[in-house]
This record gives sequence, C-alpha cells and structure tokens, in this order.
Amino acid sequence: MVENSAKSVLVVEDNPANMELAVDLLEVGGFRTLQAATAEEGIHMARTERPSLILMDTGLPGMDGLQATRLLKQDPQTASIPVIALTAQAMEGDREKTLAAGCLGYITKPIDTRTFAQTITLFLSAQRS
Repeated sequence: MVENSAKSVLVVEDNPANMELAVDLLEVGGFRTLQAATAEEGIHMARTERPSLILMDTGLPGMDGLQATRLLKQDPQTASIPVIALTAQAMEGDREKTLAAGCLGYITKPIDTRTFAQTITLFLSAQRS
C-alpha cells in the first residue's frame, strides 16, 4: 500500500460542490490537497507547489483543462507531474482526447465515492513503475 500522507493532489475544478467532494474524498484517503478554480490558477499552483498528481477538470471556463494540461506537459518544471482528467464528458473519443493532451488517465463524473481515493493511489503507483 502506498503511503498517501506525503502525497499532494492539486484539484483543478470550477464547480464548488465537485471540488468539495473530491477534496473530502482525497483527504479521507490520506492525501494532502491543493485547490484551484481556474486553469490559470492550477498552472501557477502546479509550478509553485509541485503536487504529486493533478486532477484536472476538462470543462473549465476560459482555458479548458486539456489546454492547461498541454501547457503543463510542455513546461520542464511540470512535465513530469501526472495529470488525470476529471470530466463529465464520457462520449466516444473523449478518453483519447484526454490522453492525447497528456493526461495519464481519465475519471468520469459523477465520482464513484467508494473507489475514488484508491483510484488516485493506483495512478500514482502506476506512474512510479
């Protein structure tokens, strides 16, 4: 089992209810959380805080999460931070779009509250392998 207490997760999400749910589930799972409501704020926090993983809402207003992910992956400071897309978009081809943008994986909303923190732990474990 991965020790989560030293792991920080940056949640980039503009919907306050979704943010609260994700943060609560992550904190119960032992993660330290960081929060950003816009892509620009998320990029800034990724550069300054260097989280273990970023959960990126793809449907952010203004700059969307996929564009933000592309920018993070082009920046040597943040390129190695795994980004997981967090999205309500579950149409055919959406998973491929997130992977093409540089996301390591894809979690659909609504979040499965029973497995969410475990899923994040698995993404972190896979990234280290």
